[in-house]
Amino acid sequence: MVGLSVGEKHFIQGGIAQDLRSDGRKRLTYRPISVETGVLAQANGSARVKLGGTDVIASVKAELGRPNHLYPDKGKVSIYVDCSPTAAPMFEGRGGEELSAELSAALQRCLLGGRSGAGAGINLSALIVVEGKMCWDLYIDGLVVSSDGNLLDALGAAIKAALSNTGIPKVNVAVGASADEEPEVDISDEEFLQFDTSGVPVIVTLTKVGRHYIADATLEEESQMSSALSVSVDRHGHICGMMKRGGAGLDPSVILDMISVSKHVSDQLIAKLDSEISAAEVDEAES
Repeated sequence: MVGLSVGEKHFIQGGIAQDLRSDGRKRLTYRPISVETGVLAQANGSARVKLGGTDVIASVKAELGRPNHLYPDKGKVSIYVDCSPTAAPMFEGRGGEELSAELSAALQRCLLGGRSGAGAGINLSALIVVEGKMCWDLYIDGLVVSSDGNLLDALGAAIKAALSNTGIPKVNVAVGASADEEPEVDISDEEFLQFDTSGVPVIVTLTKVGRHYIADATLEEESQMSSALSVSVDRHGHICGMMKRGGAGLDPSVILDMISVSKHVSDQLIAKLDSEISAAEVDEAES
């Protein structure tokens, strides 16, 4: 936890009430965001996102597997986050394990929809090779390198960027195998299918401090929060998932207002992320 004096707490809360935060931002403005893609050679796709002092890496590994028998027409995706003990003192030992589990669960909820994949921002049907028999399993790993607040939004952005950087090998299935036999496949070394990330949402977390809520809270600001609402929103303004944190309850009318504000803020975030990902891909291609 961040140890703040009474004066520092009043300064943070007073600034937010006046719509002028400690670092000069308005309540709903994000810190500068930078994206770098293709940062891990051994992954099918990867990206590094820096959001102010928060620095995270996401990687995607694709492996052939079997679809769940309940959902034979869908591939599988799992998300795991690791909080590096060097990122912050609170990540050492159990604190880091608990936060890793909390962030992993939040990302699953915000990006993958229900258990069946309904409402998922990632198109699970696109991962099918042979229905009921073979699919791509995507293993998405997030690493928190350094933390200065708003980890969930940063990780969501890094996953979106890593997926846009992901190439899945083209699989040719041999024809003529009977329904009972395992399909024979030839995995291409040269041809790769790019992942369509147009439907992958961004995560917007609004943190309530006093009577107001702010976007992209720093660690100091998070230490003053009563509650926070994370909303994943796609580029069409559809809500893909939601999660509340913090002990204080939120009135339903406040939640509705926060959702409305999240949609407005998501437009700015998606536009910024799109341009950063495009620029990063150009840089990667040239290097």
